[in-house]
Order: sequence, then C-alpha cells, then structure tokens
Amino acid sequence: MERIIGFVGLGVMGKSMARHLLKKYKKIYVYTRTKNKALDLLDEGAIWCDSVSDIASKSDIIFTIVGFPEDVEDIYFSASALIASSRPGQIFIDMTTTSPSQEKRIYDALKKKGASFLDCPVSGGDKGAREGILTAMAGGDEEVLAEAESYLSCFCQRINYCGKAGMGQTMKGANQILISGIMTAMEDAFNFARKSGLDLSLMLSALSAGAAGSWSLSNYGPRIINGDFEPGFMIKHFVKDLKIAEEEAEKLSLKLDTVALARKKYEALMQKGYADKGTQTICKEV
Repeated sequence: MERIIGFVGLGVMGKSMARHLLKKYKKIYVYTRTKNKALDLLDEGAIWCDSVSDIASKSDIIFTIVGFPEDVEDIYFSASALIASSRPGQIFIDMTTTSPSQEKRIYDALKKKGASFLDCPVSGGDKGAREGILTAMAGGDEEVLAEAESYLSCFCQRINYCGKAGMGQTMKGANQILISGIMTAMEDAFNFARKSGLDLSLMLSALSAGAAGSWSLSNYGPRIINGDFEPGFMIKHFVKDLKIAEEEAEKLSLKLDTVALARKKYEALMQKGYADKGTQTICKEV
C-alpha cells in the first residue's frame, strides 16, 4: 500500500530529498518554518501545510530533517507537534543529526501512540541529496525500515540498518568523527601545497586517485580551488554534530582528540562570520 508522504524541513539537503519523493510519488505535503523556501516545490506540485500537526494529520509516512536538537525537540514534543498529533500505523523518520538519547525518547513516545519511528541520519551532503545518492544510517525496528525502504531509496543509494533506536545516530556520530579528521588534514594539505608553490589542481588530481583519496577531497577539493565556500554542509551544523559526538564519547569515558581539534578550528571560523558557510571553508586561503 502506497503511503501519503509528509516532509518537514526544506533546507540545503531537505528540499532535494523532498523533490525526489515528489518526482516518484507525485503528491507530498510539506512544511518548513520559512514558506519562501518551499515556493519552487509548491510550483512543482507539493502541497503546503501550515504546521507540523497539519502534516501529521494528512500523512502516513513523515520525514523530518531540521537543524538542531532543539528544533527536533520542538517539532516532535511541543504541545501541538508530531507526537501529539500522531496516530497508530504512522511511520516517522528523522534524518536530522542529533543525539541517540533524544531519538530513543521519540521512539518510545511514538510507540506508546501506536506509531513507528526510525532515526535515520544521512551522509553525502548537498551533492548527494541533489543526485539522490545519499547514505542512510537507520536505527529502530528492522521491519519498519523494510516498509520505509522504497521511500528512502528515492534519495539514498545505500541504506544501512544499524540496530535498535538511536543506533542510526551513533553511526552518524562515527561518520562525523572520521570527517573531522579528514577536514583538518585537508586544511594542512592545502596550506602545505600553497606555501610550497604546488599546483592545487595537480595535487587534487594526483592525491584523489591514491591512498589519500576520500569523498571529501574529491567533492570539496574543486570547490576549494574555485573559491566556492557555499554550504554543502554548514559549519554551524558540523560544530553541533561534533559537540554531540563529544557528549556521547564522554558517557563512554572516551576522549576524542581529533574532534576537539576540529571543533576548535570550526568554532574560530564561526566567530569570523562563517557559520553559514560550508565545511570546506576550513581550507580557505588566509
């Protein structure tokens, strides 16, 4: 049975994801805090809702991707939000990067209402969202993921089941920990190449094909060389992710030295006014 789709959050990645769903299913209800961000989708056939409770009343499967944990808290737990408006049989899928503990609370609250929940953050940035090739990391009940998979596959080329509720966010934390090291290493590499007089395009071509190659180098390298620091993923969101990773690590009596270094560097960029720029700004020539 085909479900009626609702989508909350039309930012850098959310809009592209919603567009992929609209292309396949032709009907999708949308809500975002700033309606102007939805106008092009509405022109393409999406249907506007005035609130998240309106989304919940009209949809069977609801996707959410917002900015910060407090935004997740608001759209799920406030008095007229998604949990309060939920009904048995609905599926909610949160793709925001937030804490595992918050997602477990949502899972438990929706289960009491007879609804299902997946924490399902994604990786792949704006490019992955536009091209429909994101990687999803899902936590929750495996049978719910099986039912949701055809919808997720509209914008994900790989969907990983990570375990019980919260494990999707734990996997995303590991992802962000790795990226923190890659981005700080890229900063050093680009600075080293510039100061040495090495051609940056040549460096990118040579290193991307070898052992130092990575998704971040291949996708952000050309942007760095072209002076394009617009967000594929905003610095302020990455700092949020790194803080969540450190908080979770502290519960495990772990210290994440690379994450601490990356967070310090990105917080310095935020203080310089780059909060809404892309994470590749760390490699900007200064």
